[in-house]
Amino acid sequence: MIHRSLCLLALCGLLISCAPEPKKEAPPVAATPVVADESRRFPLANQVATKVVQTQLMAKPFMPGGTVANYKQGTKEWSLFLAKFPNATDAAIVLPDWRKALADSKLEPSFGGYFGQDGGVPVFVFAKGAWIAGVKGLPEKDADAQARLLAAKL
Repeated sequence: MIHRSLCLLALCGLLISCAPEPKKEAPPVAATPVVADESRRFPLANQVATKVVQTQLMAKPFMPGGTVANYKQGTKEWSLFLAKFPNATDAAIVLPDWRKALADSKLEPSFGGYFGQDGGVPVFVFAKGAWIAGVKGLPEKDADAQARLLAAKL
């Protein structure tokens, strides 16, 4: 009788261990936050279009999404861009990534940003508070003037 009970108990244990594992619920997928349209922060003079980019602003993997504004004056075309970070520290941490991404980058001490080339196109990028902003397509002196206009609106 004891032998039969032990065999039955062992058989039950074996059957339980062979049962399929209970299905685990998949963790909820975190919704990707939608990037806000910050078009209102760009100067209006010579502006031709704005666009919200959800990820990798300016095709940089270290950048979140942001807003780009395109400008044209005569034959001159350029873009202004900006992205908001959770805080000023996070924005400041990304600025050295821009320095590395730009060819021939140089510090602009009066602005605390970097000017260099991105794919042969001049880019000036800077941080202001929780923002990373920049100018693409203008020579250094003109980029500085446009960056000051943009910085005043941040």
